[in-house]
Amino acid sequence: MFKQQVVVDNKPGGGTLVGMDAVLNAPHDGHTLYLSPSTSTSMHVVRKTMPYEVMRVFTGVTQLVILPQVLVIHPGVQAQTVRDYIALAKREPGKLSYGSAGLGTAPHMAMELLKSMAGIDVQHIPYRGVSQSVTDILGGRVSGMILNVLNSKPLVEQGQLRALGVTGRTRSEALPNLPTIAESAVPNYEALQWFGILAPAATPPDIVELLQKNIAEGFRTPEMKARLAIDGAEGVVNTPAEFNALIKAEIEKWTALGKAANIQPEE
Repeated sequence: MFKQQVVVDNKPGGGTLVGMDAVLNAPHDGHTLYLSPSTSTSMHVVRKTMPYEVMRVFTGVTQLVILPQVLVIHPGVQAQTVRDYIALAKREPGKLSYGSAGLGTAPHMAMELLKSMAGIDVQHIPYRGVSQSVTDILGGRVSGMILNVLNSKPLVEQGQLRALGVTGRTRSEALPNLPTIAESAVPNYEALQWFGILAPAATPPDIVELLQKNIAEGFRTPEMKARLAIDGAEGVVNTPAEFNALIKAEIEKWTALGKAANIQPEE
């Protein structure tokens, strides 16, 4: 593994664009990398202009983790299952609402995918971050949202939220008794929230391969697996080719959803 200090430089803002800028303006020698959220593949759907095409300016090094997400609702909503929720939304179009951490974020796109595949009308209420949206669900001002396992599990266990289904194709180890949305009501539904390492596209391939090898070695240690489990995350280390294929598929998926659901760019 790396025998040198690694510095984490958090650069929030611009829907991931500030962080992208910092990496792309640094030397393309493998020393400055981008920790990419899955929103890198969906922000173009909600922005009127995008300065970068992710697949053109970056190359994948390796995916790191998948964060399972859960459809949660306020306990006052009369639904015990995903099927109940869909039936309720069809009976009362537009009455139910859902919060998200903002336009183009994983929770937003996951719910829009559910709306499209299930044929339901649920009002979107975007927030600037997760905390306020959760607060409003707990207060009953918003019906529900799609929330990652780390944030949702304690609230579900305390009875403050009701969990209906997991957004992945497989059940979450953190909530093993909770069915997936796909198995319970909407076949083939899948919406992943993930993080991975990207490097500028001009980074030499041998450096990309070396980075992937070292990162994969670190992620396979028992200590790292235990740490990820605490956060309800699932470790994933794949090859640059596999990660690039995932990024391409995700971009195509969310682009198609944007057209099918008529999502209008607002920024």
